[in-house]
Amino acid sequence: MDTPFSTLIRTASHEQHTEAETSSFMGDLLGGRLGVDAYARYTEQLWFVYQALEAGAETLRDDPVAGPFIQTELFRTAALEQDLAHLRGPDWRAGVSPLPATVAYAERVAECARDWPAGYVAHHYTRYLGDLSGGQIIRDKAERTWGFARKGDGVRFYVFDEITNPAAFKRAYRELLDGVNADDLEKQRIVDECKRAFAFNSAVFHQLGGEFSLSA
Repeated sequence: MDTPFSTLIRTASHEQHTEAETSSFMGDLLGGRLGVDAYARYTEQLWFVYQALEAGAETLRDDPVAGPFIQTELFRTAALEQDLAHLRGPDWRAGVSPLPATVAYAERVAECARDWPAGYVAHHYTRYLGDLSGGQIIRDKAERTWGFARKGDGVRFYVFDEITNPAAFKRAYRELLDGVNADDLEKQRIVDECKRAFAFNSAVFHQLGGEFSLSA
């Protein structure tokens, strides 16, 4: 495989990535056409996904494929819980619920963490590199639309305090991808799982769009 794997995985999943990013729900949210409740509901869904992603991380630390990707400075669950406490109040846990698409997404992440570490890498990549990149656009929009303090409560999910140089971190992450301990066939399976991860994201956005439809 002559093309660096980090390039291959990015280009091969471009269509699915674009579809997820350009969903009507995300367009309405970033366009300021939805209220803060829609943002809070989206944050709830992220919490369920990241619980699955990070609950499986500890068991994969010594895995030859997924282990190098387990970096605690990326972990988001605690930040999401701070945001939900700010958005929903101290008893937020009693009121959150996953959408059916979120349940399917989280179950697939957990399945990969348990049974297929290379597949877990696909979900790790689609989530964390997206948070470090496009997630910053969401943070900026949220701060300006709903008046959250800059990098404060409500948007802490998008703030990576322990990563002082995101550009350098992303370069190092891509080097990890390029050196992933997998043969070409397994790499293709990772790419396919990456596409599947974006499809899960799109399904979550679609169901959120059903809850917060401007045409309703």
